[in-house]
Amino acid sequence: MKIAGHGLHIDVPRGWEARVYRRAEGDPTLHAGNFPLPMDDGDFGSRAVGRMTDGGIFIALTEYRPELAGQPLFSGPGLPLAVGDSELNPLALQRALPGQSGVERFFTEAGRPFCLYLVVGSWPNPWKLLRQANRVLRTLAVTPA
Repeated sequence: MKIAGHGLHIDVPRGWEARVYRRAEGDPTLHAGNFPLPMDDGDFGSRAVGRMTDGGIFIALTEYRPELAGQPLFSGPGLPLAVGDSELNPLALQRALPGQSGVERFFTEAGRPFCLYLVVGSWPNPWKLLRQANRVLRTLAVTPA
């Protein structure tokens, strides 16, 4: 299923949910997960990851203000995104929850600054879930603002 909005595009497999939204005073955010996503959630999915099961995968892509593009924090490599096994870390989570690990990565793509926040569960193992997440992340596209 292809989802697009605010210059963000992603293709998620059957059984996944995804949405792109923008708050009144905020910047575009994309959420995707292999479980039902709450309708009203924070940009980094605090409600979603709170109800995620051991087999869950949650992806958030949040844009920041344009003037931050290319600044040191956002100077990392952009698309295509691929997260390596060694990058998964339970300490990278916004809120540490048992059985979850993740990664937070800042980058600039198409002149737009972003943070990727990825959380995976632990069953059957986090690396198998990471491979599924990477397949979805490879479909991510960003168009200039």
